[in-house]
Amino acid sequence: MSKVVRSSKYRHVFAAQPKKEECYQNLKVTKSAWDSNYVAANTKYFGVIWDAAGGGSFAVIPHEAQGKTTTVPLFNGHKSAVLDIAFHPFNENLVGSVSEDCNICIWGIPEGGLTDSISSPLQTLSGHKRKVGTISFNPVADNVAVTSSGDFLVKTWDVEQGKNLTTVEGHSDMITSCEWNYNGSQIVTTCKDKKARVFDPRSNSIVNEVVCHQGVKNSRAIFAKDKVITVGFSKTSERELHIYDPRAFATPLSAQVIDSASGLLMPFYDSDNSILYLAGKGDGNIRYYELVDESPYIHFLSEFKSSTPQRGLCFLPKRCLKTSECEIARGLKVTPFTVEPISFRVPRKSDIFQDDIYPDTYAGEPSLTADQWVSGSNAEPKTMSLANGFVQKASSVEFKPVVQVQEGPKNEKELREEYEKLKIRVAYLESEIVKKDAKIKELTN
Repeated sequence: MSKVVRSSKYRHVFAAQPKKEECYQNLKVTKSAWDSNYVAANTKYFGVIWDAAGGGSFAVIPHEAQGKTTTVPLFNGHKSAVLDIAFHPFNENLVGSVSEDCNICIWGIPEGGLTDSISSPLQTLSGHKRKVGTISFNPVADNVAVTSSGDFLVKTWDVEQGKNLTTVEGHSDMITSCEWNYNGSQIVTTCKDKKARVFDPRSNSIVNEVVCHQGVKNSRAIFAKDKVITVGFSKTSERELHIYDPRAFATPLSAQVIDSASGLLMPFYDSDNSILYLAGKGDGNIRYYELVDESPYIHFLSEFKSSTPQRGLCFLPKRCLKTSECEIARGLKVTPFTVEPISFRVPRKSDIFQDDIYPDTYAGEPSLTADQWVSGSNAEPKTMSLANGFVQKASSVEFKPVVQVQEGPKNEKELREEYEKLKIRVAYLESEIVKKDAKIKELTN
């Protein structure tokens, strides 16, 4: 009996190992055990968290600087290790970083890239009480970013005005991932308490939550159009992928076992082509799947195989792809000393523009201001056609940071009030330490 093969434009997508001279070599990638991608990219540059002693650093390197690197200038203003970085979606010369020193920093990238190391950020945001683990910019609202921290809080910020917009409580353990949906109206998080949560940060409350994976290792979650995808581990340490409808969050629409490898999974979703890329830390392969609207909701396409294990991965914006070569995605794969560009292509013989695999894509232009977003407005991202190829445009957004000055107590009364607040805070933290010690003792006995 013949087997019916599902029709798909992306069934033959392939990726090839890049040549050595096409890679970025002699890099000192961080050895941190924190679950981060370690790399981020926009159309001009990519950033990689650096292995630095005595503080935290990261490098920003132009895409054309392939081959061996010698001296790499760094952004080195953090007092502790950098844990995550993200580029501003509307200004190619701005990048944000978060660190164990509890601060969020916004940095300006000189045109053409760094020539000397920079120690002073354009903006420093303070408010978290523990190390800050993730940062992500809103894809629609200008200068709005979200961060999560070891104080179990999710905060949104106006990075230009330097102020905290909203704070969401409700997490009971370390937050391991924090991502926006397509139009920047909702956030999905995963947490060490094994739950995934979906909420609008402007409401300051969590709307939906579900225990997504029973394993003790970290999980992650992302939005895929109107669905939520989570990856994590089962009780028997198998790697899993679940697909949820946020409107019926209790049970997954689809649950798949990937394999029994031990590396943490990193999911990336291409909303233009409905392709999900899965890369495991320590794996040499990158799997990719096509998502559909009917059961079983996900179909395996193929995988890129390599003998070199990856520590991290990110994907470049679609608007800088080589459409003449039918390139539908380009990832940057991080190894301990290199960053390798991985190009995913659809095999086509014609050189003309293939409009069926290149729908209008994210334009990198804001639809809302920070004030409009925080007041409750929503908008769809602006899109552009790739038919005429990619032309690097000057930034449409000017960044004018307003530095917030921390004012101390002005008189004896205010000083005493601040002293009493700090006493209460210290007492609370001491009681939390006692609880944690008791929990550790209980688990080790």
